[in-house]
Amino acid sequence: MADGEKSKLKHKYGRIDFDYAMHLATRPPEEDGPIYMVNLMKYHEVAQYDSTNAPKISGREADDRYNPASILNKIGASIVFVADVVKNHVGDEDWDRIAIVRYATRKSFIEMQERKDFAEKHEHKAAGMQRTTIVCCRPLDPALDDRPRPTEVKTRRVVMVVRQTDDRPSAFSTMPGSTGLTAEGTIIGDGRKWDTVQFVLVDSDEAADATVSAIPGLNAGESYAMTLHATLDSITQ
Repeated sequence: MADGEKSKLKHKYGRIDFDYAMHLATRPPEEDGPIYMVNLMKYHEVAQYDSTNAPKISGREADDRYNPASILNKIGASIVFVADVVKNHVGDEDWDRIAIVRYATRKSFIEMQERKDFAEKHEHKAAGMQRTTIVCCRPLDPALDDRPRPTEVKTRRVVMVVRQTDDRPSAFSTMPGSTGLTAEGTIIGDGRKWDTVQFVLVDSDEAADATVSAIPGLNAGESYAMTLHATLDSITQ
């Protein structure tokens, strides 16, 4: 990512890992392929636009205006998961919403940042987002790459766990039946790098509480555990 690009998309919602950004941008075709960007999002109560004439809307509403689905379609990417966070069980911070975008290639994620139409939408994200973490992942099951774009579904309850761990296989084994993603890098966040992301479908909020309680080794500072209400989901299906 060139120096000029650092100032093109201005924001205060997280620190970019420029070394990992360079890794994404320079993958030769034979080493590239689909990548899943797992977005953890926390909104401002009121969107923080620079202009005094900006609309007085919530951070969530600003993010809804940002919605880059049309641009993602142009570059062969798609939103494969969207959920509201209804309970933050473990973690030093709370989160409001989770979204996962599947990009056809790593390089396409970087190239999107250079698009004029993306920059025009990005002002809404910059205004609405208090902080975000984006964990870049590959699925344990490569068949996930071939799942079609999801349609909106009746709300599904999902437990999500994000961890820092030196033993990824053991972390995955603590959530039988879950969909596991292995983190390749953390492109934006607070400086911490995350290692695993897991999702498991549950049938009630009480079952979600029980599921989280049964998972060993979840410590604030190195783990997040959340109950989600998903309305778009091709991850747990």
